[in-house]
Amino acid sequence: MPSVHRFAKLAVVGAIAGSLWAGAAYAQDIKIGYTADQSASGVAELGIAGRWGFEAAIEDINKAGGIMGRKVVGVIRDDQGTPPKAIQNMTELIDAEKVQAVVGPANSGNALAWLHLPQQKKIPVVVPIGTATEITNRYAKEPQNYLFRVSMVDREQVALLGAYAIKASKDKKIAILADSTGYGQGGIKDATDILALHGVTPVATEKYGPKDTDITSQLSKIKAAGADTVIIYGIADGTAQVLRSMEKINYMPVTLGTWGNLSSLLPKMAGEKLSEHLILAASTTEDTNAKTKALGERVRKNFPTLTTFPCSAQAYDSVMLIAAAMKLANSTDGEKVAAALENVTGVEGVIKTYNKPFTKTAHEGLSVADFYLARWKNGAPVRYEDQFTKALTPADLKK
Repeated sequence: MPSVHRFAKLAVVGAIAGSLWAGAAYAQDIKIGYTADQSASGVAELGIAGRWGFEAAIEDINKAGGIMGRKVVGVIRDDQGTPPKAIQNMTELIDAEKVQAVVGPANSGNALAWLHLPQQKKIPVVVPIGTATEITNRYAKEPQNYLFRVSMVDREQVALLGAYAIKASKDKKIAILADSTGYGQGGIKDATDILALHGVTPVATEKYGPKDTDITSQLSKIKAAGADTVIIYGIADGTAQVLRSMEKINYMPVTLGTWGNLSSLLPKMAGEKLSEHLILAASTTEDTNAKTKALGERVRKNFPTLTTFPCSAQAYDSVMLIAAAMKLANSTDGEKVAAALENVTGVEGVIKTYNKPFTKTAHEGLSVADFYLARWKNGAPVRYEDQFTKALTPADLKK
């Protein structure tokens, strides 16, 4: 994985390029903003992957004649993983750059910090990475909700992990291990609720600090409880420490994790072999179909160390949905575009064809029915199948 320093260099180049591109835009051009961490936090890799998927979509739209005959221009910002910078970016994109829509961010916390801005100013946003449930729910009861998403909502991915855990655990002895952040604690609630829908109570629930390097104490308690399957709710660096701690005490149960573990931090910190022990939820991988393979090859030209491909695919599809909505509305007016997003159909993305993915009350473009399991193999995430995945049915995906 590139260092944060290299992320920063990439982000500076991207910000300059984005500003130059935007500065060269004419009044008739359609501006779409992109804001995400590309330099500072553990999700910078996800934000950079999303940025190049965003750019690829705009390139394809312009090659096909643009939107309503108008060129599309991307305006790119790095929120540096902090809410204050994220708020500043969103304010600049809406008020100074006059974007007609926004794609971003990577960090859920940053999205939650600025949701009120596009909602108040009627600018449609499609979130391609952040997973917090509240992102699309906060304004769901307003006459028009301007927040949409094409990503793996927390509860939806846990529905898949829970269903697999039920199949894989011999005696239904399943434990939950989560980091102590709000993200991890929300995961404990979701995982506990999902298992309850299957009539199962976790045999153990343990927490670890996101910076902890020794989690053997918590794992020893989980092992003593007889758990043969563990659901980990945390991001890649913490999960890597969990895997290393499992190895220390010679306890390697079936281990499940969320899609944040697609970051190359996992194999970098845990090692390639140990990282392959984790089974994780994914919306897509590069080996899914010809479209995903082609997009992966394009993105890799700009980001050679790409591992978080779903972020590229989700950002690409987010832009395509915005473009389809503008064409359907025959307008770039935010209110009309948001309403059109609730009615678009037949939109060709790389993850799937979107047939009315959004409704007035539901703004999630992907659900558990679209997800599958993946695993690290030879330093890259690939689709994972076994006897348990093949036995899963729609009825198993309780949420």
